[in-house]
Amino acid sequence: MVYTSYGTIGWLPDLDKWAKIISKFLKPQGKFVFVEFHPVVWMFDDNFEKIEYNYFNSGAIIETETGTYADKTADITQDFVQWNHGLAEVLNSIIKNGLEINTLEEFDYSPYNCFNNTIEIAPKKYRIKHLENKIPMLYSMVSTKKNTP
Repeated sequence: MVYTSYGTIGWLPDLDKWAKIISKFLKPQGKFVFVEFHPVVWMFDDNFEKIEYNYFNSGAIIETETGTYADKTADITQDFVQWNHGLAEVLNSIIKNGLEINTLEEFDYSPYNCFNNTIEIAPKKYRIKHLENKIPMLYSMVSTKKNTP
């Protein structure tokens, strides 16, 4: 089994290389389990007031941020580089590298209070207050490595 969790692929410019590594370490019929923030979330500005970024991977996004996702008030300023990846880019990189998608789910909440303007709708379920349940915030996928002939 290979597992990739929240906030991983945004740091990667090339999902084909990522999927090749996943496939390399899975035996035939091995499972890949993936959960990630939905690409729609990364289109918005920090306060979820306007669309600021492209849904599709249109190149590196370079930003400067004060604080961290774990502590927004931390006395740290840092530059970072990330990439947006639409669902088709993610799914096709997995398929291209010998995996079969068994399930794909989308969710209208985040398990973490890591965004601005959130409300807790249930224990450990957060939504953007003014967007309610109108946008996907997470997705998950389970894939199986195909048998090689």
